[in-house]
Amino acid sequence: MPRQKPKNNKIIIGLTGSFGSGKSAVAGIFASFGAKIIDADKIAHSCLKRGSRIYKKVILAFGPQVIGKNKEIDRGILGKIVFNDESKLKKLNSLIHPEVIRVIKKKIGSLKKGVIILDAPLLLEAGLRKRVDKLVVVTAGKNRQLKRLLKKTALSRADILKRIKSQISQKMKLRVANFRIDNSGTLKETRKQVEEIRRKLWKS
Repeated sequence: MPRQKPKNNKIIIGLTGSFGSGKSAVAGIFASFGAKIIDADKIAHSCLKRGSRIYKKVILAFGPQVIGKNKEIDRGILGKIVFNDESKLKKLNSLIHPEVIRVIKKKIGSLKKGVIILDAPLLLEAGLRKRVDKLVVVTAGKNRQLKRLLKKTALSRADILKRIKSQISQKMKLRVANFRIDNSGTLKETRKQVEEIRRKLWKS
């Protein structure tokens, strides 16, 4: 496969995967090769900061019970509300996604050259596929996902499964992917897969 020739010396690679697939670790490996990372989760969190437009809209939509002691939105409480009600999850996404997409577009526009990794767990759900040149999907077995998340978060097994179920399945994501990274093994094995993608898409 020939190397992708970036338009205007820029190539945008979408990076997505199901909850607990280890996508952040993969983004870190891409960054070690010199790629610039745009982290959609971090953008979404910043959109919820106290005093922002989205902060006010979320409180209006879900009530004052989502406000924590520090007056910031308590994402744990908000998560319990929306992941137990599909209509409320859709409502939250309808409030956050347009602002996240606006910021992503601005960040991409500000980067004139190089490899840009758009690290977005809801890349497909938010309709961002057309914004990237290539799509990389990170996968892992369900047991591996659960093990990672039980160790990393305070969520229960039931809550984790609800969040995984709320996303487009790995199988569906792979149908539109250009590359797959199986992150079920060791970090060394994952790094080899990232290196292979790098060789195909850009020069170091």
